[in-house]
Amino acid sequence: MEITEQCVVALTWTLKDTLGDELDVLDEPVEFVIGGGDLFACIERALQGHSKGASISLHIEPEEAFGDYNDQLLFLEPRALFPAELEEGMVLEGSALPAGCNPDAPTDVLYTVSEIYPEHVVLDGNHPLAGIAIRLHLKVCGVREATEEEIGSDTAGTGFFRIQPNVTGNDLLH
Repeated sequence: MEITEQCVVALTWTLKDTLGDELDVLDEPVEFVIGGGDLFACIERALQGHSKGASISLHIEPEEAFGDYNDQLLFLEPRALFPAELEEGMVLEGSALPAGCNPDAPTDVLYTVSEIYPEHVVLDGNHPLAGIAIRLHLKVCGVREATEEEIGSDTAGTGFFRIQPNVTGNDLLH
């Protein structure tokens, strides 16, 4: 079966930056709906017409992936608003920021604690790969028709490079 709109594709990948440093590897296939909200549009376009066994290498610029780095998503917040066990690298949901944080901080993003000072905490609302061009090597491990439920929800249940919120020490990008 060839990959078309509203089918499900099982993929593995290796993600690298433009210097060739490995950022993420997915060894076990994960399913994504083509034509839904699971994959970047440039990846869906590249997959069209391929079938099981295909290998595809892509160079993706920031504007087609995780966006350009936005310094307006950096916030300096009082350290006293956060629990003592706060650590650099922790991810916090914007909707769950403590009362007293900057009211201009969007609530629909995830914030990474990028630095902790005695009096302040730096929160970064950018995706960790914002502003970075990436190289993605995909392998198509399977293709099938999407179920009505998957078509209706536009997803096979996974987002592309989703960060799991509020998990200390989680450095996975999927």
